[in-house]
Amino acid sequence: LLYTIKFERMKRRGFHSSHRNAEHKKVLLMGRSEAGKTSMRSIIFANYIARDTRRLGATMDVEQSNVRFLNNLVLNLWDCGGQDAFMEQYFTLQKDQMFSNVEVLIFVFDVQSSDVQKDIEKYQSCIETGIMKFSPEAMIFCLVHKMDLIPKTQREMLFQKRKEELEHLSKPLKISCYATSIWDETLYNAWSKIMSLLIPNVNDLNLKLKKFADHINADEVLLFEKATFLVVAHHMRKQHRDGQRFEKISNIIKQFKLSCNKMQSFFRSIEVRNSSFAAYIELFTTNMYIMVVMSDPQVCGAAVQLNINNAKRYFKDADQSGNM
Repeated sequence: LLYTIKFERMKRRGFHSSHRNAEHKKVLLMGRSEAGKTSMRSIIFANYIARDTRRLGATMDVEQSNVRFLNNLVLNLWDCGGQDAFMEQYFTLQKDQMFSNVEVLIFVFDVQSSDVQKDIEKYQSCIETGIMKFSPEAMIFCLVHKMDLIPKTQREMLFQKRKEELEHLSKPLKISCYATSIWDETLYNAWSKIMSLLIPNVNDLNLKLKKFADHINADEVLLFEKATFLVVAHHMRKQHRDGQRFEKISNIIKQFKLSCNKMQSFFRSIEVRNSSFAAYIELFTTNMYIMVVMSDPQVCGAAVQLNINNAKRYFKDADQSGNM
């Protein structure tokens, strides 16, 4: 097994004028107290590792943050405290402000909650009092969280039961449900799927990846967002038995990236090669990394990197998250 890694020193970057013109999308992150909302937000967007989230305190009221994703998309993320007093205000005095112009609602459920009925009541209030009245077009995601606390043999059955209950309670609105944990790749899986739906040009991006993969005869090609290492788009030409390998790669590379940050450096490229395949991960555009997987032993690494460099112009508009 051969690893080749290239590093660069970090450079200070100023505030770019394009940030002011970026498209802002409002995302509500809700759920009862201690469901794990702030922990997952900190891991995805603030470079925390799972064990460090133990020192996070409870969220008081609403913590708002603007998170840039790619170049021209800014998430206006509202991390809403889940204490009963705060949630009561969200559904009464603050409902206009809270639920207007929402693009995405992410509601987090603690799978081991001591009061499941109260969790359901808060979710129903959120849907009926807030989303249906003020943002009926919003996308809704329910995360059944802390699944690592459930024995593996029981996880799928329990998740499917919760999913069916939530789908029934949400009618006539459509929802998507994911089982998640901060201790494995399921968190990256859920957030990658959520974020890809917020990118207006994602279908064009997948089409371009298909053409690129076909052209260079790659097994698969993926694009990762640079800061979060969430999967933005991918195309697969060869079936693989591990359906969650993308998220595992995201998790591993994110941890490696954090180690690089401690040295005031970032990695520009990684090549991993053995007798069965070669994988190339390289900074592709201003805000994306690309990963190319090849199983043809005759392909030269320099040729793959040349193809990646030649494709950069073709994908440069992808950073704008808009027209391509």
